[in-house]
Amino acid sequence: MILERSCGVVLTQNAVKAVKGMIARKTLGPVALRLSVEGGGCSGLSYKMGFDSEKTPEDVSLEMDGLSILVDIKSAVYLQDVTLDFSDALVGGGFKFTNPSAKTTCGCGHSFSA
Repeated sequence: MILERSCGVVLTQNAVKAVKGMIARKTLGPVALRLSVEGGGCSGLSYKMGFDSEKTPEDVSLEMDGLSILVDIKSAVYLQDVTLDFSDALVGGGFKFTNPSAKTTCGCGHSFSA
């Protein structure tokens, strides 16, 4: 089930739960999930995820079910309508980006072309 859409990025309940669990296990304190897109990967652009405690003036911030999310303005263009999901399946599990605007994606699902 999708929680909400804001600034074009969608996180499922499973993704929010997984990220919140990582923050709690690593005792990171008050941090936000940072989503971005950078050049690289098999298809030209790669999705990046990390944690950040500071918002810059170039960031768009949103909150989903108590999870703070930061996206820089340049990445927000590429993350429009992207869904981030999480599966704990033994095979093929982990975080998965689904981008309906991607022209091509690589086999691993972590890079795409726009």
